[in-house]
Amino acid sequence: MSESPVIERIRTRLSEVLDPEIRLPITQLGMVGAIHVDEAGAAEIRIKLTIEGCPMRSRIIDDVTAAAVRAEGVTTASVELGVMTPEERAELKDQLRGGESGRINRFAQPDSLTRVYAVASGKGGVGKSTVTVNLACALAAEGLKVGLIDADIHGFSVPGLMGITDKPTRLDEMILPPVAHGVKTISIGMFLDGNQAVAWRGPMLHRAVEQFLTDVHFGDLDVLLLDLPPGTGDIAISVAQLLPGSELLVVTTPQAAASTIAERAGGLSTQTEQKVTGVVENMGPMTLPDGTTLDLFGTGGGQIVADRLTEQLEISVPLLGSVPLDTRLRQAGDDGAPVVLSAPDSPSGFALREIASRMARRPRSLAERRLPFGPA
Repeated sequence: MSESPVIERIRTRLSEVLDPEIRLPITQLGMVGAIHVDEAGAAEIRIKLTIEGCPMRSRIIDDVTAAAVRAEGVTTASVELGVMTPEERAELKDQLRGGESGRINRFAQPDSLTRVYAVASGKGGVGKSTVTVNLACALAAEGLKVGLIDADIHGFSVPGLMGITDKPTRLDEMILPPVAHGVKTISIGMFLDGNQAVAWRGPMLHRAVEQFLTDVHFGDLDVLLLDLPPGTGDIAISVAQLLPGSELLVVTTPQAAASTIAERAGGLSTQTEQKVTGVVENMGPMTLPDGTTLDLFGTGGGQIVADRLTEQLEISVPLLGSVPLDTRLRQAGDDGAPVVLSAPDSPSGFALREIASRMARRPRSLAERRLPFGPA
């Protein structure tokens, strides 16, 4: 039995509503149930949530209501919430996985077009996490589909820097990551209560990163960034094993003590066979109000790292940019509002957007990828 024209118009409008976590139309996900419209144009719409305690229920109600009343012939709209049956959830999971069964690391598949950047530093305190978060948000602002993994299990800081307070949603064994500033983000900190410490050793660290890559549903991404812990320890090696096509992005400060150690982080690529895509210098010289320059941590350290890695690896390793010292960068991190969005024209915001723009201009490519077919 065909539906009335007004109901068809409502369904068309609802196809514009994206699930806040999965980022696909709710009509495509099977979340829209029965729709009724009376003679006065009052619409009643049944929406099936993926789980009973969906943290985004209020937003879904607001988005569905706003979309429905835009349909011609609708005067008011109300939403009745239900929950998917186990069979409907299983069908949804199968759809999200593209028909693949089992736990699969999609980013390690030969046909994956996602560019994976592991952001590394030789030592802590150089602003690696701040750089990673801002690059992720700037890339998303460029229109790319971006994912972010906080792989610094012991020193996680990404949720705070992103202003994320929502917990991931569990769809049985599948985890749907929160979305902030257009970036799908996951961190071990999202599963802990308060400022709890994580006291894990090598095998558990490896397992945590592996779960982020297999159990978390990121969907089709243009770029995936991983915020690595400082140094060249267990997680850096695990990421290289789990993501053999990943590239290293090295963060340093201009200070000689930091740049020397950062060179080691980039040099790890000779053992892991990763490509070093470039160097980012953070906490660079800042211009004071009177026009003079303050180089609190020295100058040139980023270029030195890039030059030494170029010589050591025998490939071109560019300095992608220098991010100057900027109180707004620190304040934005404390506020959970990345500076590339909250103060895009500040010295640090501008520098980080320029670096992201250079990264965004690298298109997804099939070069050196094995296609899933052969000659007849």
